[in-house]
Amino acid sequence: MAATTEIQAPRSGRVAPEYTRHGRSRGSFEMFAWLFMRVSGLVLVVLVFGHLFVNLMVGEGVHAIDFGFVAGKWADPFWQVWDLAMLWLAMLHGTNGVRTIINDYAEKDGTRFWLKAVLYAATAVIIVLGTLVIFTFDPCPPNAAAELLPAFCPAP
Repeated sequence: MAATTEIQAPRSGRVAPEYTRHGRSRGSFEMFAWLFMRVSGLVLVVLVFGHLFVNLMVGEGVHAIDFGFVAGKWADPFWQVWDLAMLWLAMLHGTNGVRTIINDYAEKDGTRFWLKAVLYAATAVIIVLGTLVIFTFDPCPPNAAAELLPAFCPAP
């Protein structure tokens, strides 16, 4: 009988070089990003369902949503902070998710760099513009039609 020989890789206990970590900073950043996704996801569930409940269930529901409704909500600092937290967390949560997808699927370093650069620029623009809209929104604009103004605005 002929003996069959199997070729086995030497079992040295070493990890293949492509699976080793190079430094601790990237690992701790990825752990923070992973933790942020879980915490921000939970907080976003509360913020979004609170937003939907107030906008769709309280009062006349969806039929009451108009300029006056939004102006009345954003006249209250509580709702400004609520909507700001929802905007920031949603954008950062989504950006972190897309960053992970880019890292997983973009094979070339240059492609990965430019995709993430565009992602971060778009995120920054949306966060800045959204924050400006929330805090510079004037619920009583001059020269607005009286029927469109909320009840708390002085008569023109």
